[in-house]
Amino acid sequence: MHLNENLLSQTAMALATVLGPHGPADAKLSYYFRENPKLGMKERAFIAETVYQVIRRKRLLEYLSDGTDARRLLLAVLLRVQGVSLRDLGPLLTKQQSEWAHAIKAKSGENLPLSIQADVPDWLWDKLVAQYGEAEALTMARSLHLSAPLDLRINRLNGQREPVLALFAKEGIAATATPYSPDGVRLKEKIALNKHVLFIKGVVEVQDEGSQLIALLLAPRRGEMVADFCAGAGGKTLALGALMHNSGRLYAFDVAQKRLSNLRPRLARSGLSNVHPQLIVNERDQKLKRLAGKFDRVLVDAPCSGLGTLRRNPDLKWRQTEMDIAELALKQTRILDAAAKLVKSGGRLVYATCSLLRDENEAIVDLFLQNHPEFKPLNAAEILSGQQVTLDTGVHLVLLPHLHGTDGFFAAAFERLPASAKPAPIEVIEPIIAELEAIAVAKKPARVPKPKTASKPKVTAKAGTEPEIKPKAIAQPKTTAKAKITPQPKSAVKPKSQPKPKPKAEAEPEVMAEPKALPKPRAVKTAKPAE
Repeated sequence: MHLNENLLSQTAMALATVLGPHGPADAKLSYYFRENPKLGMKERAFIAETVYQVIRRKRLLEYLSDGTDARRLLLAVLLRVQGVSLRDLGPLLTKQQSEWAHAIKAKSGENLPLSIQADVPDWLWDKLVAQYGEAEALTMARSLHLSAPLDLRINRLNGQREPVLALFAKEGIAATATPYSPDGVRLKEKIALNKHVLFIKGVVEVQDEGSQLIALLLAPRRGEMVADFCAGAGGKTLALGALMHNSGRLYAFDVAQKRLSNLRPRLARSGLSNVHPQLIVNERDQKLKRLAGKFDRVLVDAPCSGLGTLRRNPDLKWRQTEMDIAELALKQTRILDAAAKLVKSGGRLVYATCSLLRDENEAIVDLFLQNHPEFKPLNAAEILSGQQVTLDTGVHLVLLPHLHGTDGFFAAAFERLPASAKPAPIEVIEPIIAELEAIAVAKKPARVPKPKTASKPKVTAKAGTEPEIKPKAIAQPKTTAKAKITPQPKSAVKPKSQPKPKPKAEAEPEVMAEPKALPKPRAVKTAKPAE
């Protein structure tokens, strides 16, 4: 687009607004556009792209411009990233700005520290290097400097992939099938999708290919009772409902009424009628206790740092600290523990994040398996193979932008052992990182042991989670025989837990129809497109 003084000024003001404190970048940029309604579509597109380029390369640009002033950063991104020439830019600049521009253009970018080349904070660079090694960490970080493509998911209820690709080709829209997801379509360029007939009729939904694969990892079947424990705006909920062929019951739980409200128009467009949005106060909500042991499949798309989505939300790397990651890890542990109680014997549990860090991924899984011998890990590659997905990243699903072209995702699948089976000893794949353990003990000494079922036999007996009582009954027969609650184990194990699940599950809609919970927003994921 042809630059002029007004566009340069508007871009600098928008950038200053976005770089200000508090709030995600997309929300602040939207606010700026609302306050300046006279800006045209092409002007808005240029401003948005330039602002996001600054956020992605902020550390390098601060080095080149010797400061954090929005006007200097704008000149740096125009000259050193977009490749605008001084000759074209010069007539639009004041004398002082011209001096800045010449200094920026002349400054060497050779032999910079790797953390500046990666354009991430030092604490994040150290974690990435420790986990992936220096070379791969730098490659990964550079892949996050690029904007993400627009991925779509075909709604199986309303359409198929081949006719959709044919229609896009007819309209001159460059689109290809995603390499892994059987329902995915990738557009080369952004389009006004919300006005397209395929979107209006619910044939396509915006969803990154990696997010689609997580739904396929849960692999819900017709007629099952399924829970999306942290549903958010419902991208994965919609994918799960389609995989269930609009049958069974699919509960979408979340702590934010606004997010659940945003799900409703998407539900209407999709044609799904088996989805039941439910507001909860937190992971300890009373209505969840009444659903213990009722679900065939439970997805925990846990609140996380979102560092795997930096192509879409680059400001997340500047808005978080190492302490935030430690606090998130504690929250993720509690949420996974609570969600596990909903899974029936033989049922499947999937834990997922859009984070790149072991602290939020493997470390949480290892801790869960140590504290929950009633669950066994499943092989993600084998599950996905059964869903016609040819992708093997090992026991866990690990998606990385520079390798798979998706956002960064992690997912682990578990199965609750049948109540009659003796839990086999779980061999933890890797030791829990000392850092998480130390922070957890220092910050919340009373909460870390919470997932350990052995320390709370009475509570788990009341909640009806029999697999947690079963291991103790087998391991300590003499102790349970001597205890005053001798009649409890047998009555809890046989008549209480087995006969009741189905009647309660069918009666649940009436119970859930009158939530008394107050909404508590969860400020975690801020991705611009829908999941």
